[in-house]
Amino acid sequence: MQKQRISYIRRRFFGKGGFAKCYELEKVGSGVIYAGKIVSKTLLMKENQKEKMAQEIHIHRSLEHRNIVKFYTYFEDTHNVYVLLELCRRRSMMELHKRRKALTEPEVRYFMKQLLEGVSYLHDLKIIHRDLKLGNLFLNDHLEVKIGDFGLAAKIEYSGQRKK
Repeated sequence: MQKQRISYIRRRFFGKGGFAKCYELEKVGSGVIYAGKIVSKTLLMKENQKEKMAQEIHIHRSLEHRNIVKFYTYFEDTHNVYVLLELCRRRSMMELHKRRKALTEPEVRYFMKQLLEGVSYLHDLKIIHRDLKLGNLFLNDHLEVKIGDFGLAAKIEYSGQRKK
């Protein structure tokens, strides 16, 4: 049986981080739009960088919670690794901060409750994020907080374990 080839159209550029560039990707024929994290394989030359990418994918794909950016799938071609994630159209809390400068106390309560529910879920699974910041907290159309970017995340094997 032959695999069906799925194509994506690269749309709007969102930004870039240490390793990845993020774009809006549209699945051809369906109109479904994802956030696509694209990592050049030239940046994954060293074995430890490949392991970090594999670790990020392994951890993120195992998560399912309303306050975690949904992981759909990943694939690669000769040049890049592609990670398809939930599109958070309202961007990040960093963009919200730049636009608004300040939040009201009820807004802070609303966002913090969701953030803490997401972090509690991660900790129940013995996963530590290690890079929680405004730029890694995303907002969907309903202004729900979604924790994203698991590039520095780690799984703790035993209580009290330290990670470098």
